[in-house]
Amino acid sequence: MYFHPPKSGDVTPRPGQPVIREVRALISNPDQYGASDVHDTPNTHWIAGCPASDGSWDHQTTHPPIANPMSGYPKYAGSRQSWGVSAVPSVIVEIEDEDGRIGIGVSTGGAAAANLIEQHLSIFVEGQTAANRTLIWEQMWRASIHYGRKGLGVHAISAIDLALWDLYGRTVGAPVFDLMGGRTKDRVPVYATTARPDHAKALGFHGAKVPLPYGPGHGIKGMSDNIAFLANWREKVGPDFPLMLDCYMSMTPDYAAELSRRLAPYNFQWIEEPLMPDDYEGHRRLAAKMNACAGGAVLASGEHEYTRFGYEQLMDAGVGLIQPDVMWMGGPTEFIRVAAQANARSVEVIPHGCGVYGYYMAMALDCVALAEFMMMSEMADKIEPNFGTLFKSEPLPENGYILLPDTPGFGLELNHDALNLIRPFDRSK
Repeated sequence: MYFHPPKSGDVTPRPGQPVIREVRALISNPDQYGASDVHDTPNTHWIAGCPASDGSWDHQTTHPPIANPMSGYPKYAGSRQSWGVSAVPSVIVEIEDEDGRIGIGVSTGGAAAANLIEQHLSIFVEGQTAANRTLIWEQMWRASIHYGRKGLGVHAISAIDLALWDLYGRTVGAPVFDLMGGRTKDRVPVYATTARPDHAKALGFHGAKVPLPYGPGHGIKGMSDNIAFLANWREKVGPDFPLMLDCYMSMTPDYAAELSRRLAPYNFQWIEEPLMPDDYEGHRRLAAKMNACAGGAVLASGEHEYTRFGYEQLMDAGVGLIQPDVMWMGGPTEFIRVAAQANARSVEVIPHGCGVYGYYMAMALDCVALAEFMMMSEMADKIEPNFGTLFKSEPLPENGYILLPDTPGFGLELNHDALNLIRPFDRSK
């Protein structure tokens, strides 16, 4: 039997609901601010992963290498900057309603995403109201399917969705976590992603995630050096401080399985993103091997996954901890769905990066017990804003916790003076 759903009319703003007047997609001057998952940094910053020419590092101007998807190519192995990790800057969305209220959203995508937002996706936003976020999301998703599904198209949707949630919060005078059901915590516990777990422990973080230095291309010695590197950090921070490992899509299933086996004595909480995100069969094989080692690290992934459909595949493959980035994977509207999927399957959810946006997801969702804080100081020795100069007031952790205000929306204000923002596809002219 085929079910014939009854037809309904177009959904339009109800009387009294503010109508969205304009969607603006902005990018910053890349010389002042550009972003992939963090703001642009010199090669002397720890996150660039640049050791000295002899492979050593001093944690001052040289730092441990960071294994990544391009590590197997000698031309691009020396620095993440060499293959353009930050070549595509942020896209910043402003959505203004007829009363002059403005919601703000951010993702990665630069001018390419700005084009999609201004020339296409704005069709489904302008003339609507921020209260109808679910409808707007579904229309954007369906209308962009011929070029979207993952990557840049969903980044653009995410930035708009974040701005809509922010605008609706400003409209009704409530923080986003209240729109999602209210607080589930008095404060959000955070761990640090860092090259210096010792500093993270001293600063009060609830654990530290350290990048893997060497990938399969470094051979048997690279594997041994990885274990020695990680064992050294375990010794320095002691047996009870939580440590996690970020592999940034640098390994093969067999290499990751062997690394996991050798790491077992050092009690790492999870091994993050060891494989390319679309290698679902590889995840399945790796999960089976890791799960066979009782008490070992959990297989984590999802930083570069998109929408509930992609996360369903990761969970089907045996990933035990998913890490959706609300700035990339579809925005809060889709994050809520993915978290519910994971919760129903007893899969842990810890947001990737995404700064303040991730904290709001953790505050509102009981199944999100922890959030990530990127240590953005050059030597990973002090706390600095994740978004650099993007916002005027970005909440920062104290003693391992983030306190969120009751400010409407996400409580953020763009730092226009520092950003030199331009609108490459200005439709108002």
